[in-house]
Amino acid sequence: MDLWYILILITVLSFAVQAMLQRRFRKYSAVRTGITGAEVAARMLRDNGITDVRIDSIPGELTDHYDPETKTLNLSEAVYGQRNIAAAAVAAHECGHAVQHASGYAPLRLRTSLVKVVSFSNRYVSWVLLLGLLLIKVTPSLLWLGIALFAASTLFSIVTLPVEINASERAVAWLESSGIATYETKPMAADALRWAAYTYVIAALGSIATLLYYIGIARNR
Repeated sequence: MDLWYILILITVLSFAVQAMLQRRFRKYSAVRTGITGAEVAARMLRDNGITDVRIDSIPGELTDHYDPETKTLNLSEAVYGQRNIAAAAVAAHECGHAVQHASGYAPLRLRTSLVKVVSFSNRYVSWVLLLGLLLIKVTPSLLWLGIALFAASTLFSIVTLPVEINASERAVAWLESSGIATYETKPMAADALRWAAYTYVIAALGSIATLLYYIGIARNR
């Protein structure tokens, strides 16, 4: 199948996965727990002996993330103060990243080391690729430079996969061992995080396909 059609398929799948993820979180947000997302985060950090991570509330939906540089656990408002299994799953997942950081988890170290490189490449990659395509007959090396910049983002998306999957595995295991997730709610937490992981899989596949697409253009100029 032509790469162009694969890119279209991946784009459609991305929208479908995002829609399903939002439906899953709305569904599991109706399943109550006795503890807020912020309390889940504080307890999981404490259970893992982590005392130097700050828990903050940030605006937005599904904007939750852990920042290893500032050691802050940033939970969206819906997760920070809500008492449901979806909020607990997200909070525990982000704590999973804090645990990875504290334990020196190698894929997280690699991803963190790539952040500045990817931040730099993302500022210029679109313009370099555009100019490379326009001037491909004059200076083909410019397109290859754009491809190299884009490859950094592709590598970042690939490295992100084991980081996210491992954080989810840590989250589900801890939710069960701590008693926050019961026999009935553990599969719900796992399902919510599984759909969140699918978004990273789709992003990685899309990035790989796009990289191959540009390489094909450069080679067939």
